[in-house]
Amino acid sequence: MSTLYIVEAANLFCGDHEVENSKHLAIQELKLPPLQAKYSDHHAGGARVEIEVEVGIQKLEPTFKLVGFDPALLTQFGLGTKIKNIYTAYGEVLDRRTGQSVELIAKIEGRLGKVEGDAFQRGELMAHEYAINEVTHYEIHFNGQEKIYWDFWRSQWRVGGVDQNAVSNSLLRIPRTA
Repeated sequence: MSTLYIVEAANLFCGDHEVENSKHLAIQELKLPPLQAKYSDHHAGGARVEIEVEVGIQKLEPTFKLVGFDPALLTQFGLGTKIKNIYTAYGEVLDRRTGQSVELIAKIEGRLGKVEGDAFQRGELMAHEYAINEVTHYEIHFNGQEKIYWDFWRSQWRVGGVDQNAVSNSLLRIPRTA
C-alpha cells in the first residue's frame, strides 16, 4: 500500500558523537547531496540523432545551515585542517499513513569546504551556511536498511544492498575489502 514519508526533525553531528558536536539546537537546514548522473553527448558519424551516454555520477556536495556562530565547527574548515571528518545526520521520518516514526541516517566523510555567514541584521537571527566538499564516503540508511553506500577508497557502490561495482572490480582485479 502506498504511503507518504515526511521528514519531521533532523540532527547533525559534525565529527564524533560527543555532545558538543551535536547541532540539534542550531540546525535550520540540512540538504543531502543530489544523486545526479553525469552524461556526455555522442553523435555517431552515421547517426541522424545525437544521444547522451551516462559516464558516471557527479560529485556529492551536502550542505547545512546553522543559526548563530559556531567557533568549534569553524576550526574544521578546509584551510585549518588537512583531515577529513565524519558528518552524521539523523532524521525522524513520519509515515503519514501509519503515524509511525522511522529513522533516517546519512553518513558522510569529507572536508568542510565552505562557511558563509548571513548578513547581520539587528533583530534577526544570523546563520551560517556550510558545505561539505571532497566527499569520499556516503551512505544512507532508512528504517535500519542500507539504501545507498559509496566508498571511493574501497571502490564500492551499493544500491539497495546490491553491489553495482562487482563485475567491474572483478575484471580490473580490484580486491574486495570490508
